[in-house]
This record gives sequence, structure tokens and C-alpha cells, in this order.
Amino acid sequence: MVIFMVIETKVYKKNQTTIPAVYRKKYDVQPDDIVEWEENDRGEIVVSFRKKLSFRDMMGSGTVKTKTNAVQLEKELYE
Repeated sequence: MVIFMVIETKVYKKNQTTIPAVYRKKYDVQPDDIVEWEENDRGEIVVSFRKKLSFRDMMGSGTVKTKTNAVQLEKELYE
């Protein structure tokens, strides 16, 4: 037998709501974390949490097959 837990929260002014404590604790949701809302093909809303990443956090995490010039890329960014 599967038991589903249903928790209701109220939507306040400016469309704000509270993430229930049970989920904040279970998924270690902290201030500045990102809440992602996705509608699946059955019309259900799927909510997930992820940590906010800065550009500095992402630096060096990817790979590029071609050589790049960081100085030139920075110049182009601010043109």
C-alpha cells in the first residue's frame, strides 16, 4: 500500500508561499536556493530544488574541444 502525504500552503500577496518544513529539511532547502516548477505531459506540476550557482561556481566544470582565449572572451563580453 502506498500512502501519499498532502500538505497545503497558502499563496500570499505577491504570489509568495512557504515551502513546508518537512520538504525543506528533507531536501536541505536553504535561502537563495532555486525552486523549479515543471509541468509534465499529464498536466501535473513537478517541483524540484537546486542550489544557486554563480558563474565562479561553474568555471572549469565544462570542457571545450577548441582552444579559447579567456582575455579575448572577456573583451567580447563587455563590448
